[in-house]
Parts: sequence; C-alpha cells; structure tokens
Amino acid sequence: MRILLYLSVAGVLVSGCSNRVAAATAPTQVPPVRKIVAFGDSLTSGHTLPKDQAYPAVLERMLQSAGLPFVVRNHGVSGETTVEAMRRLDAALAEQPDIMIVALGANDGIEGVPVSVVRSNLETIIGRAQERKIKVILCGMEALPFHGLDYFVGFRRIFPALADQYDVPLVPFFLAGVIGNRDLLLPDLVHPNAAGAAQIAQSVWPYVLPLAKDVLDDALFVVA
Repeated sequence: MRILLYLSVAGVLVSGCSNRVAAATAPTQVPPVRKIVAFGDSLTSGHTLPKDQAYPAVLERMLQSAGLPFVVRNHGVSGETTVEAMRRLDAALAEQPDIMIVALGANDGIEGVPVSVVRSNLETIIGRAQERKIKVILCGMEALPFHGLDYFVGFRRIFPALADQYDVPLVPFFLAGVIGNRDLLLPDLVHPNAAGAAQIAQSVWPYVLPLAKDVLDDALFVVA
C-alpha cells in the first residue's frame, strides 16, 4: 500500500515538473514583422535628405523602439501630384502593407489642379487600399492662396470630407509646426530638414500608433 502511494505521489510530482519544464522551454511566439507604406511626394521622400532622415525612417525607428515590429516603406517621389502618384499606386499596393499613410496634394495645390480631380484621385487611392483591407491614414494638406479664395477653401475641405466618407483617421495638417519655422526647413523654406522630418513623424505618430496596435491584435487573434 505504501509503495502504491509513493508511486502515485511521485507520478504527480514528475508530471508537474515535466509540465513546468515544457512551459519553460516552449518557444516564445514572436509576432511577424508588419508593413506600413508611406505614399506621398517630396515631403515623404525626404527631399535631398539621406533616406534614414526622411520621416518614414524616423517613424520606423519610433515603432520599433515602442516594441512594435513594423517596417515603413518609403513610397515618396518628389514633385508628384495626385495625378502622377496614381501611376505608382499599383506598386505601393503590391507591397501588401497593413497600413498606408497617404500624404499627397501639396503639389496639386501649388499647381492649381482642380479640386474635383484631387478629390477623385484621393478617393481612388483610399478606396483601392480599403478593398485590400489596408488601414489608411489620410494627411491633410493646404493650398497656397495663389488660385483664389474659392480654390483655397475648396482644397482644404477635401481632406476632412474624405476622412468622414471613408472613416479613416485624418492628420489635420501634415506640416503642422514645420512650415514657417526656419529651424525645421531646408534653405528653400519649403521642404523639411532632418529636424522637420522628425517633427512630421511626431505629428503622424498619434494616428499610426493605435492602428499599429490594432494590426498586431488582429494578427494574434487570427493565430489564436
């Protein structure tokens, strides 16, 4: 009887130890690296800046420092309007990002591209991204008052209207705190310098962070 009792207790102890060892040695599940595409013009590409100083690279470092496993692909091309950016949309979508940051329109405003055209192009970009289940962040732009008050006001209204229509987060003004600040601009007083690009990353951060966390939560839920 004593031998049976001993063997029973020993079996429980061994089983418990085995479970603890298995738990201790089980591999930790590491979330896969996720992807963000920054889709824009020279404000995204980092005009004349090294790639690691452009705002997408700064944003990537911020995400990784926060323990969020994301890479940020820079799909910015200097000088492009929304019309020209449309030709690159397929390449940006082919990256299969989880999030797309759309920061376009500044050159349209300079060139006076009709408001209806700018809106239509941005609608296409947002709509095609959402068809692929890509989360979109829209960045607001301003037109310079060269083309009349009606154009200025109509252009400004594009971005909040689209954010409401497509239910996407809106960065109210992409260059907030940068434009007009010589310390954050290149000598042309138009494009951000390295400090200005870092400021843009800070401005975008509050909109990127919750979406990035949602992407990771969704991925864990699917795995579970």
